Amino acid sequence: MKISIDGLHKAFENRIRLGIMSVLAVNDMLDFNSLKDFFDITDGKLASNIKALEKEGFINVKKSFIGKKPNTRYYMSKKGKKAFDDHLKALEQLLKSQK
Repeated sequence: MKISIDGLHKAFENRIRLGIMSVLAVNDMLDFNSLKDFFDITDGKLASNIKALEKEGFINVKKSFIGKKPNTRYYMSKKGKKAFDDHLKALEQLLKSQK
């Protein structure tokens, strides 16, 4: 039996990017430090994975200041929500096909 994995998106093969999309799916917006603490990873590793998702157009950035400190927050774009939902549906179909 052949199994189709066409619906799986390559951007979500990486566990950190998959995690970022998962937490943004259930949170309207999260800042850089919250994401960093949540995944317990370095600034550089988080930044590179965020950039990859931004490049795909899956997440958007909102920059502001809290007092004099810069605050960078991220949220899932409409394109990102659709791609992530499609990815999850493809995973679900893959699992169902194995019963």
